[in-house]
Amino acid sequence: MSAQLRAAGAIAPVARRVGLRAVRQFHQFPTGGIQRADLAARDLRRSVQFPAKLYHNAVMVRNASFVRLLPKLAIKFVRIPALFGGLMLGAAGWVQYQAIQLGNSATEMYTNIKTGVTDTAFAIWGTATDIANQTKNGFNEKKGQFTMPEWLENIMKGEGAAGEGSGGPNGGREPPKQSRVAGGAAAAGASAAAYGYGGADEEDDRSPEEVVKDDHMMYITKRMIEIRNLLSRVGQSSSVTLPSIVVIGSQSSGKSSVLEAIVGHEFLPKGSNMITRRPIELTLVNDPQAKVDYGEFPDLGLARVTDFSLIQKTLTELNQSVPESQCVSDDPIRLTIHSPRVPDLSLIDLPGYIQVAGENQPRELKRKISELCDKYIRGPNIILAISAADTDLANSTALQASRRVDPRGERTIGVITKMDLVDPEKGAAILGDKQYPLRLGYVGVISKMPVQTGGLFRRENSNLLASINKNEKAFFNSHPEEFGPNSGTATGTITLRKKLMHVLEQQMSSKLTETTDAITRELEETTYQFKVQYNEQPMSAESYLAASLDDFKHQFHNFANTFGRQQLLELLKDSLDQKVLDQLAARYWNKPIEDLFIAPAEPDSLVDLPKADPKSPYWHRQLDTACSGLTRLGVGRLAATVASNAIQANIDKLLDKSSFAKHPSARQVISEAAALVLADRAYATSDGIEISLKPYKFDPDIQPNEWEKGREHVVGVLQGELEQCQNALKSLESSVGGRKKLREVMGFVDKARKGEIIIEGDHPSGAGGFSAALLARGREAVFLRDRADIINMRIVASKSRKCKSLENKYYCPEIFLDAVATKLAQTAVLFLNVEMLNDFYHRFPREVETKLNEYMNSHGGNGLEKFAREDPKIRRHLDLVQRKELLELVLMKIQDLHRFDAAGNVKADRDYLKKGRQQRGRWSF
Repeated sequence: MSAQLRAAGAIAPVARRVGLRAVRQFHQFPTGGIQRADLAARDLRRSVQFPAKLYHNAVMVRNASFVRLLPKLAIKFVRIPALFGGLMLGAAGWVQYQAIQLGNSATEMYTNIKTGVTDTAFAIWGTATDIANQTKNGFNEKKGQFTMPEWLENIMKGEGAAGEGSGGPNGGREPPKQSRVAGGAAAAGASAAAYGYGGADEEDDRSPEEVVKDDHMMYITKRMIEIRNLLSRVGQSSSVTLPSIVVIGSQSSGKSSVLEAIVGHEFLPKGSNMITRRPIELTLVNDPQAKVDYGEFPDLGLARVTDFSLIQKTLTELNQSVPESQCVSDDPIRLTIHSPRVPDLSLIDLPGYIQVAGENQPRELKRKISELCDKYIRGPNIILAISAADTDLANSTALQASRRVDPRGERTIGVITKMDLVDPEKGAAILGDKQYPLRLGYVGVISKMPVQTGGLFRRENSNLLASINKNEKAFFNSHPEEFGPNSGTATGTITLRKKLMHVLEQQMSSKLTETTDAITRELEETTYQFKVQYNEQPMSAESYLAASLDDFKHQFHNFANTFGRQQLLELLKDSLDQKVLDQLAARYWNKPIEDLFIAPAEPDSLVDLPKADPKSPYWHRQLDTACSGLTRLGVGRLAATVASNAIQANIDKLLDKSSFAKHPSARQVISEAAALVLADRAYATSDGIEISLKPYKFDPDIQPNEWEKGREHVVGVLQGELEQCQNALKSLESSVGGRKKLREVMGFVDKARKGEIIIEGDHPSGAGGFSAALLARGREAVFLRDRADIINMRIVASKSRKCKSLENKYYCPEIFLDAVATKLAQTAVLFLNVEMLNDFYHRFPREVETKLNEYMNSHGGNGLEKFAREDPKIRRHLDLVQRKELLELVLMKIQDLHRFDAAGNVKADRDYLKKGRQQRGRWSF
């Protein structure tokens, strides 16, 4: 109990001292911005509320002191070699473990510390594995007993003093950032990594006031870039936009190296010939939560590409897709790079200027590049004019282009590369902007890394900024008079990063009020059009697809109610009627005329059938063969094919009448879904029909009523065949030059077949004054005439008294075969209706939804939008709705940004009145 009382008494003054020190320190910071002093102080007070059970039976003063030393030790360990850092961390952790478990007095604790340090040091030198396990076990044991403050957790994770949030979608207030506390952990602020401190081995020499201002500016810039990206999607108005940084420069001026130094990765296309043929719209997103740097191509659907060599290859291929005959293209390539070590910037890389076109380059290449650059460097964009130090600024193509559109140099930043190639005095004179002044000034950089010779390791992209910064510091620090702090010159890539962020934020802030007014006007006009044209009815790609699908399902339901067994029976009977005609033609009717020789005599002519012997084996065999050919032709396969074709044709008709007719891809998906369902049941249905028709394959049982129906029906079938013969004969008359000419040829063919004209051999040139082609038409006409005569004769025979009785079936084969075909069709349709038609009606709607869903998801999530925009009317509606929603979203984000800034200004004014000094935030629009 005494130990607990001593612990409680010891921690109270410590907590009071830490709280008072934190309050005094936070009151020295400027107010407003992202960091809120009251929230930060309250967060710090919560962080020092340790659980009482942690210090049970321990010396409280010593334990608290070790906890306070841990942040310093964690930061220091990052800057020393890993071996000694691990040694010290393991020793400190072991000391802490020994102190808490065994220390009951100051003397005992000192002894235990000494023993623990000595043992741990020897154990490290003996085996690294044992030390790692001891440190891990000790830390895990204490971690379960000790609740670590949030700021300490962030330091141990290497994330700085506080996690850098990007804000909610409505631009809400950010969590306060912990500032520097005397004797505590040193936190550089959210903008430190974005500026390049720490990652480039650069000491952050900013004051706490500057840190807060930079954090505030970083938050404002991030939100403005989000607004700018939304405005770029709105389009159609030059007034509704926010500026970007346009990078221009001649070839070999170091333009690509400057951009890669800003990003910290080598990712731009490289080559001796002209590589950049399209603008590259590069958006840098400061993402503290990103574990690894990655890029995204939103137009291509490529997300989280962590291999920057792949990004470089993709950019090269996209640029090479522009043919050399076209020179350059104004179709931009959009690339977004996420990293915790980049500032929030919006950059546009353009093709480099050339002086003279090469031999294999078009003559108009220089002019087209200049026109493309002039399109982007117009206001309100910021111009980043890249020039090499070893080139006279009077000949700088980038500066000449910027003067045409920005004669006063108010929105142009000059970047001088290759500073190590000129004398320091000349370089300082260039940066002093005395001859060609720019309001935003010049920045000198050495963004190209020196070529490394020898060595075992190659430089990695992750160390690009650190290597460039080290190289720049080595050069500029060696000439303090020309490039020192008191020289008045701006040098270094980190300085360029700062300037770009500040200039972009200032330019965006100056245009924000103007842009807000323009957005308000655009929104009013869009809202009016939406009300007049569409009566304020909302429209989306999802609702359009749902409406189209519901309409198609309704039409399909009506089709299912009208297309059933009777319709299938008629279709199958028509197909079997053609098979009956084929059997009649093969067994009874005359054959085509192949030559002009005398026709052989027929012992059993169809003309003699009415007078033939009822027991004639010839006519019995003819009918039995024809009937067997009909029943064994594969009725099951024929029935399944007829049903599938009929259903598929009706589905295509429904699609023609639906809204899917305007969407070829979606229509094909639905049609393929129908074919898939039908094919899935075709084989099983065909086999089932064949099994059910086995009793009719050998001895079809025809009833008198079936014979009578067949007698009535076959007359119509024969009349249809007769009409086809007559139409074919008329077509031949028109093809040979008239009926008279055709009759002459037909008369010559008849005489030759009767023997009245003797034709010796086969003459390719013709005979009797007629060409071979004309004689072929004559033979075909004679065949059609004779067939029409036979069909007329059989129609008369079918209507005769002899064909009324089933007993005379051998005299009337047409009627018998028609009755058999009807019986086959009726039996097959029963199976078709159950096994195929009902199954299709049940499965097809579900299969359509599944296939459409797969189709929409197969386009990287854009299939639904692409589908809806294929209809011009729907595309106009969606564009108007999307424009209205985007304008409302942009306006809401701007209003949230105003409220955020107003809250910061109110806090600043309150502290200004309280402290009695004139201080006001600069963050006003």
